[in-house]
Amino acid sequence: MEIDLIAGARPNFMKIAPIIDSIIKAQNKNIDINYRLIHTGQHYDKNMSGSFFQQLEIPEPDVNLGSGSGTQAEQTASIMIGYEALLMKSKPDLCIVVGDVTSTMACAISAQKLNVKVAHVEGGIRSGDWSMPEEINRIVTDSITNYFFTTSETANQNLIKSGVKKEQIFFVGNTMIDTLFKHQPNFQKPLIWDKLNLAKGNYIVITLHRPANVDQEVKLKSLMSEIIKYSGKLPLIFPVHPRTAKVLKSLGISYPRLHLIEPLGYLEFNYLVERSLAVITDSGGITEETTVMGIPCMTLRDNTERPETITMGTNELLGTNPEAVKPYLNKLFAGNWKKGKIPEMWDGNTADRIVEHLINIFCVKS
Repeated sequence: MEIDLIAGARPNFMKIAPIIDSIIKAQNKNIDINYRLIHTGQHYDKNMSGSFFQQLEIPEPDVNLGSGSGTQAEQTASIMIGYEALLMKSKPDLCIVVGDVTSTMACAISAQKLNVKVAHVEGGIRSGDWSMPEEINRIVTDSITNYFFTTSETANQNLIKSGVKKEQIFFVGNTMIDTLFKHQPNFQKPLIWDKLNLAKGNYIVITLHRPANVDQEVKLKSLMSEIIKYSGKLPLIFPVHPRTAKVLKSLGISYPRLHLIEPLGYLEFNYLVERSLAVITDSGGITEETTVMGIPCMTLRDNTERPETITMGTNELLGTNPEAVKPYLNKLFAGNWKKGKIPEMWDGNTADRIVEHLINIFCVKS
C-alpha cells in the first residue's frame, strides 16, 4: 500500500509525525505499507527549518511542491497544479490530508480528480464561521473525502448530519496529542525562562494571530490594555506571530510586564505552556494542548471548531470583545477555574488506530 501524507503548514507536521511513526512500526512487522511525505510549501519560516524537523523527529519531506505564498486562489491553484503533476508521474493508493489549511483542500481536490482516494485526519470539525478560510477548507475537503478519522463525537455527528455514511467514519482521537505525549519529557527551557527568572505558575502566555484580533488596531490595543490591567503583577510572555508584530509595533504597545519574544520552537513553547498559570490565545490547536496539560485557557474568539476543549477541557470561549477579559482573569485569580478532563481517545495512541484501520481497509498483507 502506497500513501501520500500531505503537510503544508507547521501544525500539519505535528499531526503527520505520529502517523509516520506508526507506519514505520507496521513496516517493522513486515506489513506492506509505505508513505511519501509531501510538503506543499504553503508556509515557510525559519522555525520550519531543519531544527523543527529534528525536534519532532520528522524525516525531511520526500517532495516539496514549493507553492509559496499568494492570495487564497493563487495558493490553492499552485498547490493543485504541483500535486497534480506529481500524481501524473506516480499515483498512491491513498492521499491522507490533515487539518484545515489550504493544502488540505487543494490536495484532496487534485487527488479525487485523478481517482485517488482521500482520507481526512481531523475530519468533521466545524466552527460554523464561514468568514474563516479554514472553515471553507474543512467543508470542501469533507465533501470529497472517502475516509474520515475524527477527534470527537461532535465531529462524528457533524459528518453524519451532512450525509456521510457511518462506515466511512473512524473515531480515533487526536494525533496532535500523540505528538504532545511523545515529546513532553523532552520539552526544553527557552532563554526567556532564566532571563526573567520565571517559575511555575507565575506568568501568563499569550498568542494572537487571527485577523479578527490583530488586524483591527483599536481592538488589539484594547485587548492588550485589558489583559495588562487585570493580570495582576504577573509577567506576560508573548511569542509574537509576524502578522501581530507589525501591528504591535505600529501601535507602540509597550508595558514593563509585557515581554514580546520571537516565535519559539515546539519544545520550548510547550515548556512555557506546561508551567504557566494560564494561556490567552486565539489558536485552536493550543486549546487542545492546554486541555491535556490541565492549564487554564482563554480563547479570544467568537466560535470554536473544538467544543470538547470547553465542554470537557480547561478552555473558555471569551469572544473578541475586550471587556470579556476582566471577568475571566478575575475568575482565574480567585482560584475558581474549572479542572477539566482529557477527551476520549486523546491518549497518545491515535496514529496507531489510524494505521490499523488503513491496514484493515486496504487489506494489506505481510
